[in-house]
Amino acid sequence: MALLFSGLAVALGAPWPDRRRDVVHIAVAGLLLHGVYLSGVFIGIDRGVPAGVMALIVGAQPVLTAIVVGPFLGERVRPLQWLGFLLGFAGLTLVVSERLTLPDGDSLAVLGFGFLALLAITAGTLYQKRYCPQLDLRTGTAIQYVATAVALGALALALESETVEWTPEFLFALGWLSLVLSLGAVTLLYVLLRRGAASKVASLFFLVPPTAAGYAWLLFGETLGPLAFIGMVVIMVGILLVNRAAPRA
Repeated sequence: MALLFSGLAVALGAPWPDRRRDVVHIAVAGLLLHGVYLSGVFIGIDRGVPAGVMALIVGAQPVLTAIVVGPFLGERVRPLQWLGFLLGFAGLTLVVSERLTLPDGDSLAVLGFGFLALLAITAGTLYQKRYCPQLDLRTGTAIQYVATAVALGALALALESETVEWTPEFLFALGWLSLVLSLGAVTLLYVLLRRGAASKVASLFFLVPPTAAGYAWLLFGETLGPLAFIGMVVIMVGILLVNRAAPRA
């Protein structure tokens, strides 16, 4: 993916950053979002953190963003927006409550991967907004993919067995994570950060667990209890409050 998008950026004649400092900023944001955040989520789930618990931990990202966005970016969070953030997190808790089970006592330490992912997605979002909000999406994506590929590739060589089972399920998951998540979702995040306040953009992360629950119902027949539906409504009210109460740019 890194080589593919680097070649694509060159073929399209996209402008590359003129200053080495800008390249470093873009690479750091990419390492936080593509590397640390996604790695924390996947390793935590692989080590036994239930998906509901991981969703709840990472789902605190909008609230954490609202706490630090003032001193870091100078954005003002109004009282009505705070209410929206709290409602969003309360709704998120309701949505995942039916699947909320803690890992065994011996493996509680693996929750640290979830909190690492939470810190990484929050720091990466704020870093991107502050230091490289206007990056060219073609060359910026290429730089971030190369930086992440080098870092994770080195870790894989040092820690993994280097054995890959190329099953259809693995190929589908790899393609989805690469194209839909890393390319599509993160690129959309960058576009939103370029056009709006970080706190408003972060509030949309409350929609991830309800959307996942909806897909689980549609594709796998999983049932949604009354609390999940109530939680979805509460989340929508919270997001509405955050965005309606935000000052105009």
